[in-house]
Amino acid sequence: MDYEKLKRLKSGSDVRGVAVASEGKNITLTDEAVYCIVRGFIEWLKNKNIAPEAIAVGHDVRISSDRIEKKVTEAINDAGLNAALCGLCSTPSMFMLLKSGKGNCGASIMITASHLPYDRNGLKFFTPDGGPDGSDIDEILRLASAEWQKANVRTKNFTLDYMPDYCLSLVEKVRAACGEDYPLKGKKIIVDAGNGAGGFFADSVLKPLGADTQGSIFLQPDGTFPNHIPNPEDKTAIGFLQRAVLESKADLGIIFDTDVDRAGAVDDEGNEINRNDLIALASAMVLKEKGGTVVTDSVTSDGLTAFIQKLGGKHVRFKRGYKNVINEAQRRCDAGEFCPLAAETSGHVAFYDNYFLDDGAYLVTRILICLAEQTKAGKKLKSLIEELPRPLEEDEVRITFLPEVRDFRAEGNKIIENIKAEAEKDDKMRLAPDNYEGVKVSFPEDDGDGWFLVRMSVHDPVMPINFESNKKGGNKAIAKKLSALLSPFASLDKTNLDKFIQKI
Repeated sequence: MDYEKLKRLKSGSDVRGVAVASEGKNITLTDEAVYCIVRGFIEWLKNKNIAPEAIAVGHDVRISSDRIEKKVTEAINDAGLNAALCGLCSTPSMFMLLKSGKGNCGASIMITASHLPYDRNGLKFFTPDGGPDGSDIDEILRLASAEWQKANVRTKNFTLDYMPDYCLSLVEKVRAACGEDYPLKGKKIIVDAGNGAGGFFADSVLKPLGADTQGSIFLQPDGTFPNHIPNPEDKTAIGFLQRAVLESKADLGIIFDTDVDRAGAVDDEGNEINRNDLIALASAMVLKEKGGTVVTDSVTSDGLTAFIQKLGGKHVRFKRGYKNVINEAQRRCDAGEFCPLAAETSGHVAFYDNYFLDDGAYLVTRILICLAEQTKAGKKLKSLIEELPRPLEEDEVRITFLPEVRDFRAEGNKIIENIKAEAEKDDKMRLAPDNYEGVKVSFPEDDGDGWFLVRMSVHDPVMPINFESNKKGGNKAIAKKLSALLSPFASLDKTNLDKFIQKI
């Protein structure tokens, strides 16, 4: 298959594409593409000296999953390997299956496109050492462009249901930490699975721990996502959960993305626990145990830094992209710096004690332990983060490059370097000394009292801009200054930035 077509399916550390034809959209994740990519993955495994007898295959709820599973299985069999069919499951469980040794699987493939619309789908890959990096995906796609022959080997596929084992491991973790079988007895905890794969958590994790889950919503798998996008960052989705928590008088609400590698929460008063709050809560969990460094993406708040430091930890902001954050934490650990947590504001949270796997269900399991502990102490969960300083204003604006800009990445880098040069000339602007991505500029209390961060999107011709300020109207003042810095560049469409300035 043509390599250029395959390259367009790359999405960070996995592959994604249009899997269901609709008006104006043709299928890009075709049967041929799926087959070739899986053969490329198997060849990549060989090059890594990984020789599995079987490869596990799981999927989320998407309506294209059956079609894609058939081509994945065919490619595995044609390579002379057995396929372990795991059915509906979560992405993290497909990695934990490999660590368990069950089914003698040496690698796994998860069919999912995370929170993307129903017409998309994709493939995520795992070995017992973790998932491939972006550079590994490049190599897999390069290998996938070869001409493939069918191996003349008899293969035997089998069904492998690992989800009960995975759920039991979460239940046992809570019981062991709390010292009792039903530590959530008397608690009402509800789940919003958004009709994704996370509905299992209510019946298979919460109920065995004694929780009342009445009031949970959208647990039934439905690949058309009829109620809302399964995305903890989505305001509509969070709104559903907030209303459900308040109506059912729940002690905690939990929300997962489609394949359960991300999570968010809502407390008993309907307050969202997400982004900086969620990372602060996770930090409070781990720093009390052993201290260490918390690695996050670049857009976390100054208040989070102060909160982590007050707990005796160190905060490192790294590049956006959950794999970037996880890899940086792993790199620091390998160099002798203990990093118990890697987290992205999107809800990807990975713990050192869980193989640095971004697992929404494991994150929630840790939260459940905190909830039980806080209840015993006569406190609420939110008291763990009540000292988190919160900015008065937080905003994100995304501006785009004009269609005629051919090399938007080069143009974006030029713009970023120009902002740096101009900021160094201005006494009212201070470049962040510890920034790993784009350009971050801070402003004093009398001139916006906050900062902006301009960076390049990982994949698209877009420049996301984040603003934070500790004073009312501060983001508008900062946005005006940034707009002036961007005005010389005709390659940008600043419409969204201009609307933001006018609106606020």
